[in-house]
Amino acid sequence: MQRVLVLDKNKNTLMPCHSARARQLLTRGKAAVFRQYPFTIILKERDGGDVQPVTIKVDPGSKTTGIAIVVDFKAGKRVIWAGKLTYRGQQIRDRLLSRRQIRRRRSRKTRYREPRFLNRRRVEGWLAPSLQSRVENTLTWVERLRRWSPVNSLSMELVRFDTQLMENAEISGVEYQQGELAGYEVREYLLEKWGRECAYCGVTDIQLEIEHITPKSRGGSNRVSNLTVACHKCNQRKGSQTATEFGYPNIQQQAKKPLKDAAAINATRWALWRRMDTLGLPLEVGTGGRTKFNRRKQDYPKTHWIDAACVGESGKQVCISPNHAPLEIKATGHQSRQMCRVDKYGFPRTSPKQGRVHFGFQTGDMVKAVVTKGVKRGMYVGRVSVRARGFFNITTPTGTTQGISYRCCNTTHKSDGYFYQKGEALSSATTRVAVSQRQVQ
Repeated sequence: MQRVLVLDKNKNTLMPCHSARARQLLTRGKAAVFRQYPFTIILKERDGGDVQPVTIKVDPGSKTTGIAIVVDFKAGKRVIWAGKLTYRGQQIRDRLLSRRQIRRRRSRKTRYREPRFLNRRRVEGWLAPSLQSRVENTLTWVERLRRWSPVNSLSMELVRFDTQLMENAEISGVEYQQGELAGYEVREYLLEKWGRECAYCGVTDIQLEIEHITPKSRGGSNRVSNLTVACHKCNQRKGSQTATEFGYPNIQQQAKKPLKDAAAINATRWALWRRMDTLGLPLEVGTGGRTKFNRRKQDYPKTHWIDAACVGESGKQVCISPNHAPLEIKATGHQSRQMCRVDKYGFPRTSPKQGRVHFGFQTGDMVKAVVTKGVKRGMYVGRVSVRARGFFNITTPTGTTQGISYRCCNTTHKSDGYFYQKGEALSSATTRVAVSQRQVQ
């Protein structure tokens, strides 16, 4: 179960408390709700207190990053808060591409215009906007959690994949793949590349085996371009056949495709490390193989926030409650800078945008709407899209409901560029994996 973050009356951080304890403080009037997501309370009388060592651990990903707060109690390390941060990098890339295409207007014939200036230079360490957003989103949440919890150290997964060394391990000697973590780096690379599913039948949530596309008995090598992942049944049925003979001629072509997600991680990991290093806290780093090694040794299922808890040397022994459910955070951005909507040719099709706030609400606010009568009677908790006429759309985990009057809505959390919802508990994830394995067997 997630712990509740706590601030004293001067907004200094205290140790997070159990949700039952927070409920008692709120009921007795000794505390007030400071923030809804992540849930934070502020005490009305207490000033300061003792704290234990607290670490923010980060597992960066190309689409989703896991974040965990780990406290080093006397009995051992325990996860007290966790979150899954989903980026909007692909959305940014698509919008920039659309804007560039609209601005070109290749179909029109205009005179040649000389460039106004040619002195534009990219600063050192420049990243594409879609990649920079990943770094900024992660840093935003690290800094937020520092403001609301007594953090004294950081930990992140830094070294992911060295594709050149994996293609030819002899570059630095055969010892590169030896030791306690032998095979974990290659396996993690292949799982990322093939989407953590069997390359032949597509099954997920089971233990996958490394499989040679062209068998070694047929002249195949151990190069990564000749490796894939498969379930035990497919691996046995394939035997000494090639992937083409087995009925999957596209496997070889897919194996040679570039690893887009891994490239995004490799492009941003050092930028993220440099930014986190400037925060002035001790910073631990670890490899992807070490993270998986720690998680497998503790028999935890594969999720981003559990990977974050298992990052580095400090992730060897981490206790996670079976009822612990992370906060799912999705980056949505802050409105749009586009002055008006355009058609497919790039010409305006709407009037300039008006004010963003209507009846005290703006798009992105988290609201609780209680409708007492009519066909839409019920309670809706989610993200609101405002309309000038006063009838809003509310997006909940189950879908979008349109035409909810502003009179029925109460704001629970002001728009901050993110959408929030409760994630899947550890016990549910473990059960789901076990059921999937039984179905395959």
